[in-house]
Amino acid sequence: MHLRPPSIDPGVTSFILAFFLALFIWGGLLAIGISKGTAFVLALVSFGAIFLFVRLYGEGSPRT
Repeated sequence: MHLRPPSIDPGVTSFILAFFLALFIWGGLLAIGISKGTAFVLALVSFGAIFLFVRLYGEGSPRT
């Protein structure tokens, strides 16, 4: 019996990666003194860009 980890949809992994990177960007912007509203908007835009980029280009070629 060969045990394998469960298959996770690429959209879920893209969302998780984008969420944590946007959270990191938001925290970094707050740390350097950017206002909360501006930091939130920039983090939200970066979330969308990261999500789309990883979703479209992040999947590698399948292993054989």
